[in-house]
Order: sequence, then C-alpha cells, then structure tokens
Amino acid sequence: MSSPYHLPAGQAADGPYAVAVTPEYAGWGHAGLRVLELPEGASHTFDTGDSEWIVLPLGGGCTVTAVDDFGHEMFRLTGRDSVFDGVSDFAYVPRDARATVFAPRGGQFALTGARCTRRLPARYGPAAGVPVELRGSGACSRQVNNFAAAGVFACDRLIAVEVLTPGGNWSSFPPHKHDEHRPGEESVLEEIYYFEFAAHDGVPGLGYQRVAPSGHGRATDVLAEVRGGDVVLIPDGWHGPSMAVPGHHMYYLNVMAGPDPERAWLISDHPDHAWVRDTWPDQPVDPRLPLYTPPSP
Repeated sequence: MSSPYHLPAGQAADGPYAVAVTPEYAGWGHAGLRVLELPEGASHTFDTGDSEWIVLPLGGGCTVTAVDDFGHEMFRLTGRDSVFDGVSDFAYVPRDARATVFAPRGGQFALTGARCTRRLPARYGPAAGVPVELRGSGACSRQVNNFAAAGVFACDRLIAVEVLTPGGNWSSFPPHKHDEHRPGEESVLEEIYYFEFAAHDGVPGLGYQRVAPSGHGRATDVLAEVRGGDVVLIPDGWHGPSMAVPGHHMYYLNVMAGPDPERAWLISDHPDHAWVRDTWPDQPVDPRLPLYTPPSP
C-alpha cells in the first residue's frame, strides 16, 4: 500500500542530506528532520532560522560550532560506530544561529529540529547523561534512549528519542495517538520516524509500520514495509505497531513537536489494545535488552 506518509530511502534527499523533511515538506507546522552525510574531512554549515536543532551522530563523530549574536560555542561529539553500538553524545543549537558540522573521519548525523519561539543556549549533551529506559515486556520489549525527552533535556518545542527493538518484537504497541489537545491527558504532536536495521550475514533487515485513522476528520492511513533510511510521517492517527522481522534489530529515531503551550509527551492508547499494558508486569523483559547502556560518567 503506497502512502504519501511513507518516504522510502532517498525520496526526501536534498544535496548533502539523505533526508530533508521540513515542516513545509511534511505539510505541517513544527517538526523537521535532516540526515546529513559527510565524507572524511568534510563540513556543512546551515542557518538554524526559526528552529531549534539537536545534532545527533548516527555513525561517526564530529565537531559542532554554533555562532550567533550571543557568542561562539564549539562542541566535540565522540559519537559512535552505529546506532546499534552505543548511546551517543549530542549538541543543541538554538534558533537564529549559524551551525557548522565538521566530520574529520566522515559520518552520518541526524539533525532533529522544531520551529520554536524561545532561544535557549547552545549546549552539549553527554552520552553518560542519556536515560536508557526498558519499555514493555515479552514480545513488546524495547529500549528507549531518552536523549531529548520532555523532562530530560530542555528544549522549547523539540522532543526526540531513539527506540531499539530486538528482532521479532513489536514496538509502539499498544497503538497510541497524540493528535488532540486535552490538558493533562493528551498532547498535539507531529511525529517523524526514521528507521535503520541491523543486517545479518550481510542481508539487510526490514520491518513494518502501521498508522490508522483516529477519526474526527483525521484520516492518516499507513501500512508500510520499512527499510534502512526510510521515513514515516505521522501528522495524526493511531500509530503502532512498529514490527521488527526476526533476526534483525530495528532502530528508529522519533522527532516530535507541536503547538501546545506545554512541551509534554501525553498519549492515548487505542481502546481495543490498551489492555496489553496490564500484562507487562507478569512477563519478563526480553533478555536481549538492553542492547547497550550509557558509558560511565
């Protein structure tokens, strides 16, 4: 089933970006994602404009320089070999600045962004400070690296986390949504999923993503086979499950932002499947998790 919300690898490429999803491209107001690929010794400079950004190494290390009317900051990011090898450090770059990413050995870097109104200071996020959460149990077990979750790292609008799902497991389950403003119960958040998969004996992995209409005029409907480098846009709707085929671990980067005055991840579970959460205390967490833990401080 083809869908304008499923962007196979390369479809949203633009220049040095393997992925370049702006709010205009997505047809919404806030969340954006770029995946920057740099060869050895290369650099890339961009203006942050009206958005805040986090530079997160997917593979490789870099330096991030931020220059604006308030001064000059430079952060050295150790990074990691791949998203399946460890937690990464990261850098926050505020709106109305000019940022440069320099990769001495080359690499791939996610730029997670959100339109915002407040200018917060440029900052370094150490890998040792990233909370690693084991969510769910049994076949719903997954690992969440909460590097820029609400309440973990200060941003104006941006919320971003990484999810690692062992092969054969279901993530984003029970299906949930965040497309209504209901204070204390549910947030309005646009969301981007960016996928990578662990290969086995040189064979690439794959998975499946479902998004179902949530009603009230919201009609987003996606059933996509996803592979490394694919993106799924979720403006609304029940999203989940995200299914990893057996033998291949699945990674996805979630980027979220929205119009609500409070920066919060508040969700509603699908009423047909919410009961699944109640079964988790009676099942062990998948023994393959965590795939890794943060380095010591």
